[in-house]
Amino acid sequence: MGTQDPGNMGTGVPASEQISCAKEDPQVYCPEETGGTKDVQVTDCKSPEDSRPQKETDCCNPEDSGQLMVSYEGKAMGYQVPPFGWRICLAHEFTEKRKPFQANNVSLSNMIKHIGMGLRYLQWWYRKTQVEKKTPFIDMINSVPLRQIYGCPLGGIGGGTITRGWRGQFCRWQLNPGMYQHRTVIADQFTVCLRREGQTVYQQVLSLERPSVLRSWNWGLCGYFAFYHALYPRAWTVYQLPGQNVTLTCRQITPILPHDYQDSSLPVGVFVWDVENEGDEALDVSIMFSMRNGLGGGDDAPGGLWNEPFCLERSGETVRGLLLHHPTLPNPYTMAVAARVTAATTVTHITAFDPDSTGQQVWQDLLQDGQLDSPTGQSTPTQKGVGIAGAVCVSSKLRPRGQCRLEFSLAWDMPRIMFGAKGQVHYRRYTRFFGQDGDAAPALSHYALCRYTEWEERISAWQSPVLDDRSLPAWYKSALFNELYFLADGGTVWLEVLEDSLPEELGRNMCHLHPTLRDYGRFGYLEGQEYRMYNTYDVHFYASFALIMLWPKLELSLQYDMALATLREDLTRRRYLMSGVMAPVKRRNVIPHDIGDPDDEPWLRVNAYLIHDTADWKDLNLKFVLQVYRDYYLTGDQNFLKDMWPVCLAVMESEMKFDKDHDGLIENGGYADQTYDGWVTTGPSAYCGGLWLAAVAVMVQMAALCGAQDIQDKFSSILSRGQEAYERLLWNGRYYNYDSSSRPQSRSVMSDQCAGQWFLKACGLGEGDTEVFPTQHVVRALQTVFELNVQAFAGGAMGAVNGMQPHGVPDKSSVQSDEVWVGVVYGLAATMIQEGLTWEGFQTAEGCYRTVWERLGLAFQTPEAYCQQRVFRSLAYMRPLSIWAMQLALQQQQHKKASWPKVEQGTGLRTGPMFGPKEAMANLSPE
Repeated sequence: MGTQDPGNMGTGVPASEQISCAKEDPQVYCPEETGGTKDVQVTDCKSPEDSRPQKETDCCNPEDSGQLMVSYEGKAMGYQVPPFGWRICLAHEFTEKRKPFQANNVSLSNMIKHIGMGLRYLQWWYRKTQVEKKTPFIDMINSVPLRQIYGCPLGGIGGGTITRGWRGQFCRWQLNPGMYQHRTVIADQFTVCLRREGQTVYQQVLSLERPSVLRSWNWGLCGYFAFYHALYPRAWTVYQLPGQNVTLTCRQITPILPHDYQDSSLPVGVFVWDVENEGDEALDVSIMFSMRNGLGGGDDAPGGLWNEPFCLERSGETVRGLLLHHPTLPNPYTMAVAARVTAATTVTHITAFDPDSTGQQVWQDLLQDGQLDSPTGQSTPTQKGVGIAGAVCVSSKLRPRGQCRLEFSLAWDMPRIMFGAKGQVHYRRYTRFFGQDGDAAPALSHYALCRYTEWEERISAWQSPVLDDRSLPAWYKSALFNELYFLADGGTVWLEVLEDSLPEELGRNMCHLHPTLRDYGRFGYLEGQEYRMYNTYDVHFYASFALIMLWPKLELSLQYDMALATLREDLTRRRYLMSGVMAPVKRRNVIPHDIGDPDDEPWLRVNAYLIHDTADWKDLNLKFVLQVYRDYYLTGDQNFLKDMWPVCLAVMESEMKFDKDHDGLIENGGYADQTYDGWVTTGPSAYCGGLWLAAVAVMVQMAALCGAQDIQDKFSSILSRGQEAYERLLWNGRYYNYDSSSRPQSRSVMSDQCAGQWFLKACGLGEGDTEVFPTQHVVRALQTVFELNVQAFAGGAMGAVNGMQPHGVPDKSSVQSDEVWVGVVYGLAATMIQEGLTWEGFQTAEGCYRTVWERLGLAFQTPEAYCQQRVFRSLAYMRPLSIWAMQLALQQQQHKKASWPKVEQGTGLRTGPMFGPKEAMANLSPE
């Protein structure tokens, strides 16, 4: 049970009660065997090669867990753990250890192409970090290292997040908006204490760690008898305590509730412990939840931290716990560790202990009687450089063969925030319901502990139609829900919007801008935890399916914000890193790349991205038009369409200049002028040309809806000419060429070549009278992509490579063409499903899921990209939320023969024909 000197450990637990877990491989982090003094049953922690009990196939299908559960030695399957999700034994070790993409991974030929950009970046990076003392929006020098540890994050949307790893550690923190700290806080633990006949017989920190602090605690849990199961927004950890006939199941719950704009914003998480006694003796069980005030880093150093107990009784329900006050500026907060008091439980606490000491006092306190001393009054504020922690304990009696439940919550109240520039004060969304004064932590705790059962009912009602669908593969059910972690843990902010903060002159033509932002707030999520820009629009194009299907009002709010930013300009000149050219930050009537950097002042200063001048990118304006129509189609919100119509006209007018030869088809500019910002495109191209034609087709539909016949005729003419040019210049009989340049790479097979068709089909267009791309060409192109980019790449087991040469060799002409982009693959799979290639779509997407979640150990940090070998790039990225486009495609498939709009119970999704002017119905119907 531990390697410490028993005298120093001071557990008082008979050593023979302490379970041996000696292993040949020290990386398993299991404790070594210690001697014994008492006659009790001891269960050795056998090695994975030994015989093991058969799993219950209906609960632990090998298809669900692959090799991740092969080390599990226990028999327990836990209390009401669902069959589907991501499951992993706590003793599992990922054998493949990849590294972040760095400059030394760039080929010599590509390095020569980018040497100017590299030198300019180094100069900019030095000025940003050493002179301005800021963190770069993309840090190519200090990438986040690989840590194969992450699990479901805690916290709703926009109030900050705390990630608890699959081995139980609290290890990734986003309390300051958009800024991440990757730090495992050792004092943040759950500890179990079992007592029989008035004597403590077992006391164990439920952690595999062996830290250098708190050495009096019993560390080194045997991971072979425990497993983790994630189905976001819930997670389960099952601990079989060998020799004790006790199984613990910890259920973690966060209120991520589709179509809910109140509870989904709450910065809370709930831990429900179901304890099962499989023995014939009664026992007392206690769970202690200890928590450090702060993270133990620089934010804590100034001191002044203090803790105090609280008790809140409302409506006959009592909650007790500790408040951990962290007054460090500019974003002070209070953390609350709390527990629900019931007739069968006792809640006790210790207000303060030193998390950097041996921890002897708190350990002995719990050991003595399974409870804590519960001193009254607040602690003394900490001195500079001194840490402080506290703990809450829940105790209950457990009958022979009985079960009991212990309920904890973790809440944090940081109502008032400032971004890095410290220029403006913002209030988080949840303050609308719990106040702005910074005293809401007790109320948040009480609310969470009293409401979590309702939350779970709503989560089950939402997820069950997918989970119960026997036609869907198990891996997809895990991927669909677990990839949603990024909506909350994407550095996400959800802010209240003050009425006087919106510009009248820009918004006067958008009648519903003010009501939308006033009622639903302002939403922002990062391109990635490492690519720190809010609402990066070329990437949101893919990810937005999750938002429009689950929280459509947040998608509309984001669109209004983007429209506002489009109408603004910032003529401040700056040097762009790729070209070295000086140009304005933002030009009017073009879609911005992003809404800003959380380390600056987002929404006020947009376009944190300065690698390219994105005013000349070919895809951003088109993606706005396509998303506007898709959002209208799926919501039926005609007011939104009317408000966006003038903005769509403006950005399409800006886009017209890229059709230099007036053949109805835009041309790329001979540099990486689209979301593939390291992959040069010249002349008419499959990707941007396809998006252009789709956007033109959508403009025809919107013009009809808005009664603008002349504009409808104009875009119909452009569409007709553009279709002819696109087919003539790019179709080669098997697929659409990458572009129409004279370079050899122009004939590369791009996995994303049908992106325009993807969006048209999502909008109920793209076939019959609204066909833009010949259906037989689309299907043939997708088949070619499947044959070459999927099956001929990495044995067909890693998804679709971005670019493949026609003879079956990955295109290495750029730093991105030989990457797999997970979010692009999910979008490609959706396109295949739309076109009837459902088996191919699932095969394609499965390769990405298996690679990321089961092979590379990148759960809850799905990267933007990985190569066939060695590297990944940009952990925890926005684009993989596009897996919800697969779900939309499946639902539209099911509803295709519907004659009127239907609502899918789980998503509130409109998949049939649209409400709208009767004369437009034929064009808008998915039939």
